[in-house]
Amino acid sequence: MIRELIVAFVGLAGGLAVGSGFVAFLTVLGVIPRLTQLTKTMKWIATYEWGVVLGAVVSSWVSLRDPLFSFPPILASFIGLLSGVFVGMLAAALTEVLNVFPILAKRLGIDGQIVVLLMAMVFGKVAGSLFHWIYFVDR
Repeated sequence: MIRELIVAFVGLAGGLAVGSGFVAFLTVLGVIPRLTQLTKTMKWIATYEWGVVLGAVVSSWVSLRDPLFSFPPILASFIGLLSGVFVGMLAAALTEVLNVFPILAKRLGIDGQIVVLLMAMVFGKVAGSLFHWIYFVDR
């Protein structure tokens, strides 16, 4: 009984630490306000915030249950696309806040060609993802 209580306490403490870190990360980056500013949807900011909270809660619950889903390929592709958009937007928010692209372009000596740098990164990411998916998935 004591062991289960200790495990539950440690799990709760770990979850609170990770959740607090996630919220701090989003707050420091200002992802939600910046996203609403870029998309001109400031009136929906509460919806964005609740989407993040519900997404974290549902994904935590799903990860604890370890379910097996068997989606049709078209639905699985759509879910994968949405997951990629989320990760891409989070990475873009991080790089925008830290001004990574202008600094990298200046260091590489291509100040006036940031679009070329961005396209090279995009195509490299797509090629790497496709290689990983085609070569390593289901082998």
